[in-house]
Amino acid sequence: MIVVTTPTGNIGRHVVRHLLDACEAVRLIVRDPSKLAQGVRDQVEVVEGSHGEAAVVDRAFQGADAVFWLCPPTPSPTPAAATVEFARPGAEAMRRHGVRHVVVATTLGRHTPWQDGAGNATGSIHMVDLLRTTGAAVRGLALPAFMDNALRQTEAIRQGKMFGPIHPDKKLPHTAARDIGAAAAGFLIDRSWSGQEDVPVLGPDELSYAQLATIVSDVIGREVRYEHQTYDAYKDAAMARGLTSAFAQGYVDMLRAKEEGMDNFASRATAIIGATSFRKWAEEGLKSVITGGV
Repeated sequence: MIVVTTPTGNIGRHVVRHLLDACEAVRLIVRDPSKLAQGVRDQVEVVEGSHGEAAVVDRAFQGADAVFWLCPPTPSPTPAAATVEFARPGAEAMRRHGVRHVVVATTLGRHTPWQDGAGNATGSIHMVDLLRTTGAAVRGLALPAFMDNALRQTEAIRQGKMFGPIHPDKKLPHTAARDIGAAAAGFLIDRSWSGQEDVPVLGPDELSYAQLATIVSDVIGREVRYEHQTYDAYKDAAMARGLTSAFAQGYVDMLRAKEEGMDNFASRATAIIGATSFRKWAEEGLKSVITGGV
């Protein structure tokens, strides 16, 4: 039995699809089962609730061979509260029920100079450290920025803009959620691996945000420019959306670490390289959203 958290999310839904295609026995932890497609609902077991709740993970992990773990991007007082403290009931349930394999979505940054000062990324690394104490074999899928994050700027893109605090010309890795899902499912299906390590999951290219805007322009057929924000402006906007000052600062610290080079430390020689380029993702995942299929 494989347990999947966040099964309706950007990554989790791809994990579920791959597991069902492989005819695996799957149990889903989901807050709102009505969000599951009926075709999925008919093939899985469902445990309703949040995987941050002890009673929920205790039910879900009984008899489980493997778990896909992802902390949802829930606004929290601090980065540690959103990651380590959220995962603590899950780690205790994994230990109690003897879960043998855990695949967890995390960030790049381990074993870099920024490991302990990268805000939300640091919280995610410490969350993986907690899951490693369960005694399970653990694979941390160490991730850069998601290509899919561009969907959060749909309205701005329609007006010819993309925003961010990272320097326009700083080249960074980006990856598609579909490729992360495929990588996670691969580890969950073939559980011949052991030990505890992080494995980067990267896209084919390193691109700057100015280059991303140029690609979006080409794909949608209208000019889009990347507008460089200050980190103070970025933090103010995050707080205006309801984040606490500490949690918004966690994002600032993480993005600043990326700009300084944290994500560039990942070795492409040992990484999983996804098949989806940013251009391909934009053509298939962004264009119709922006242009309405025109």
